[in-house]
Amino acid sequence: MTRTLRRTRRVRLALTGALLAGLTLLTTAGPALADDPSASASPGGDEAGPTEAGTTFRTATALKQGQSGTAQASAGDYLYWVFPADAGQRPTVEATVKLPESAARRGTSTWQVDVYDGLRRRQACMYGHQTRKAAADAAAVELSCVLRPVRAWSEPWANDPLPGSYYIRLTVVDLPAADLGLPVDVEVRTSIKELGGGHDGGGTLAEPLVPGVSVASAGETGDEGDGPASAAPRTLATGEPEDGWASGWWTDRWLWTVGGGVLAALAAVFGYSLTRGRGRPAHVPPGV
Repeated sequence: MTRTLRRTRRVRLALTGALLAGLTLLTTAGPALADDPSASASPGGDEAGPTEAGTTFRTATALKQGQSGTAQASAGDYLYWVFPADAGQRPTVEATVKLPESAARRGTSTWQVDVYDGLRRRQACMYGHQTRKAAADAAAVELSCVLRPVRAWSEPWANDPLPGSYYIRLTVVDLPAADLGLPVDVEVRTSIKELGGGHDGGGTLAEPLVPGVSVASAGETGDEGDGPASAAPRTLATGEPEDGWASGWWTDRWLWTVGGGVLAALAAVFGYSLTRGRGRPAHVPPGV
């Protein structure tokens, strides 16, 4: 009788410990992944960025995720860059404009950075300093824009960020006429934060919103769809993430699903051990 009680207590303690450990793992896994520096690492951060900027959407200079770009321009120019962003990512754009010496300027100026998606829809910033005014004696002005998380798909009428190319446009929106054409040095930086399966919405786009992707896909299968074409391999000027566009079945939601199943099984075993009783008393003979 004493051995049975001891054994039952040990089983209960073991199951309780396993249950608490599982709960702790699930509650800390999400924040740990979100705060992990490697989750928002910059794949292109070690490479030298481009040293020029485009002047239209069509001529936008391509940046890799996490890469910086510089340019020398004149106040009043429209400067364009483009970078890729995939589902489950939250892009951040930062820009620094180094202004000419205050002696050459006549007054204050207002600078603005805008971000457009592959359909050239202007995307709103969650937070940041998208527009800033530079005083007449300021040496530089810094701008930033943190976009909303990129969704895997969206309704046609919605303006949600979708996987594909994202265009950065930097320009001055208010400037004394006498300061037009003054030289400025510009640096833009992109960074990506991986948000994980918590932002998976189900469904995917047929193709990412990248200019020319439909033409490239058609060239791969031929005009009649009867096999691979003899055209050159598919290349996209605007680039894509180093790991490719998200298209696999894996998501960290599977970790939560498996973890929930394990916890449910442990809870069932623990509940059974509490309700099954102590068995047949020792003084009752078998068969009674």
